[in-house]
Amino acid sequence: MRVPLSWLREYVDLPPTETGRDVQAKLVAVGLEVETVEQIGAGLKGPLVVGKVLTIEELEGFKKPIRFCTVDVGSANGTGEPQEIVCGARNFAVGDKVVVVLPGAVLPGDFAIAARKTYGRTSHGMICSTDELGMGDDGTHGIIVLPPEHEAGTDAIELLELVDEVLDIAVTPDRGYCLSMRGVARETAIAYGLPLRDPALLDVPAPNAYGYPVKVSDPIGCDRFTARTVVGLQPEARSPIWMQRRLQKAGMRPISLAVDVTNYVMLELGQPLHAYDRTRIDGPIGVRRAEQGEKLTTLDGTVRVLDAADLVITDNRGPIGLAGVMGGANTEIADASEDAHTTEVVIEAAHFDAISIARTARRHKLASEASKRFERGVDPQAAAAAAQRTVDLLVLLAGGTAEAGVTEVSAPSGPRTITMAADHPDKVAGVAYGRETVVRRLQEVGCDAYGQDELLVTAPSWRPDLNEPNDLAEEVIRLEGYENLPSTLPTPPSGRGLTDRQRLHRRVGRALAGAGYVEALNYPFTGEAVLDQLGLEADDARRRTVKLVNPLSDEEPSLRTKLLPGLLGALRRNDGRGSHDLALFETGLVFRPTGQETKPVRLPVDRRPSDEEIATLDAALPRQPRRAAVVLAGAREQAGWWGKGRPADWADSVEAARTIAREAGVDLTVRADQHAPWHPGRCAALYVTVDGEETLFGHAGELHPRVIKELHLPERTCAMEVELDVLEQAVDGALRAPRISTFPVATQDVALVVGQDVPAADVERALREGAGELLESLRLFDVFTGEQIGEGRKSLAYALRFRAADRTLTVDEASAARDAAVALAAERTGAVLRGA
Repeated sequence: MRVPLSWLREYVDLPPTETGRDVQAKLVAVGLEVETVEQIGAGLKGPLVVGKVLTIEELEGFKKPIRFCTVDVGSANGTGEPQEIVCGARNFAVGDKVVVVLPGAVLPGDFAIAARKTYGRTSHGMICSTDELGMGDDGTHGIIVLPPEHEAGTDAIELLELVDEVLDIAVTPDRGYCLSMRGVARETAIAYGLPLRDPALLDVPAPNAYGYPVKVSDPIGCDRFTARTVVGLQPEARSPIWMQRRLQKAGMRPISLAVDVTNYVMLELGQPLHAYDRTRIDGPIGVRRAEQGEKLTTLDGTVRVLDAADLVITDNRGPIGLAGVMGGANTEIADASEDAHTTEVVIEAAHFDAISIARTARRHKLASEASKRFERGVDPQAAAAAAQRTVDLLVLLAGGTAEAGVTEVSAPSGPRTITMAADHPDKVAGVAYGRETVVRRLQEVGCDAYGQDELLVTAPSWRPDLNEPNDLAEEVIRLEGYENLPSTLPTPPSGRGLTDRQRLHRRVGRALAGAGYVEALNYPFTGEAVLDQLGLEADDARRRTVKLVNPLSDEEPSLRTKLLPGLLGALRRNDGRGSHDLALFETGLVFRPTGQETKPVRLPVDRRPSDEEIATLDAALPRQPRRAAVVLAGAREQAGWWGKGRPADWADSVEAARTIAREAGVDLTVRADQHAPWHPGRCAALYVTVDGEETLFGHAGELHPRVIKELHLPERTCAMEVELDVLEQAVDGALRAPRISTFPVATQDVALVVGQDVPAADVERALREGAGELLESLRLFDVFTGEQIGEGRKSLAYALRFRAADRTLTVDEASAARDAAVALAAERTGAVLRGA
């Protein structure tokens, strides 16, 4: 919300010395997010005056049309003689009033004006456009043509209100009333302790039977509809300069008088309005839900196919507007430049259901100033005042006549009352405010409060966010000043720090970073499209997601079940921006619903929830395991003077899993597998031992070529994803540091021939078990296939390191341990010594 300071002063008598920065500090103190204070007209220096065009001479022989003009600027030039100016614009004529900047002036952007020779003539100044004066868009894209009543020589800086300060306020969803000058003025008045001149306090005639007929078929979607009619509008009437300038400063473009008036009142009171050309309405106005598949052409010229949940405004022909979002083109107010002028208007001021409007705006991807206000909450009691204010302005500025008929259709409703202990804000804030302070602050925001120890509070109509005692406590605390809350740090019990689980997660992150991976933090959202691209089957459990009620994006409406989609998206973006050698990792939660979740309970905030309440809440949540994932592409080792580089491959992703397992002191077993989205021939299933049984830990390998193509990833992209919760279960007590023996190592190499389908992990397990406690380490250093081995066979070469903690091993001891290992491998896997 852009708030011109000059406009704000109309409702609050701010001290004359107060600047925009001063007001910003006050509003921030009461909880408004004032992002910037824009200095409009900064550096502007006159003379800048109104001029009357006396003559125009067309100059020939140039690539573009050039005009030599004489302009009457009164006595502003010191001589009273016409000012000679060269201008290339063509949207003005002899007799028009324009804005002239004279030599010696400085325009925004430090643009100094001086007499200069151009196109064979000397130009003494410049005829100005809105862009040159920093006024914003007025729709003309040309020279400013003023109404004829302004005298030549009048100071245009004051006339056009070119010097001002504008506060840009980021209005949070719970403070929708601040999307209006009325709401911001109320907060300003409270902050300064000054009275407010409420622009909504108008004399409004009572509804009668002579108003324009209106039928509301959905009182839940529309609980209030006010209609007023103004006739006899002068087609040539234009919005006054002061109104145009206020709209421009607030970020809106002046269009025509009727439209400008509705926009102005919306900015002033926060009530969106719509003006219909009465001659284009066929019969009574109706409010109903759309029929599935109905069509409506909105004011932006787009034909929209309506949903049955959309709320629409209708006449006898069907929909004429998307309620609370945008009007229809078939009842649009005609612009003054059109042949068919609008002289009779019906003004709509209605109150629509916030959720319905929000869903319609998102469904049609059509955010408007009206929908932005309705979905944040509009004062339902302001509709009649807004309609009256619009009528008054149209009568005043367009010479119209207000018809006596007043239509008001409203659903019965009562005030919202909240019962709150008078000391409740004291307990929430930890500050003794006292009953008098609590009541005074609530009254300042518009509440009525009665009672002593227990207050009965009636919330104002413009604050739909006040529904509970904690909402009222927040109002008291923010107005008393968050900065005045005591800073009391909790005292943690001694001897507590990170849990074993937290330490493990941190060690995993540090280990991956130490291995050359860069951490990427991604949004925890996903959609069906990426699950399709990953090649997941229709019955895959990873497709069972938790849907969000109000997602940030319609394309990602669910919580993720895997980390890889976000990581692969990050890899794709970085690769597209020129970083081709990538190694990324992420640790975080995934969300895996079981279908057994219960409906959550609403927990209290004034006390600690009971164990039963916490258990009920936990039962409503999906399973949320913590996972770690890596993705790799490009070179894993760079080439240089030290030697050749090496591209990343599936083995690097498996090694990343080994790195994680080592941090927990857990042995990892690797087996070949087929699991989407990995390449069926380059996919490894990763296992750890939990309570004596092998448990799936995750998968690693090279991604399927089809997945790489669908996701536009670099060739041979590799990935790994594991579940850290399983790793935590596999940890056997505290991590123990390895013992360092002072005795020498005995190394024995063995090459075993096994069937092609025998996993190397099975051979390794048998060797470890058979070698006994003297085995210090075992490493597979070669895999060989060929004619020498035989078809369907492979040779696995292992390096076995033996060491005793208390003595130097003899050759016989090392050989006996080796032979025992080979014997057990032969028994379990059918392995034979190569060459035997």
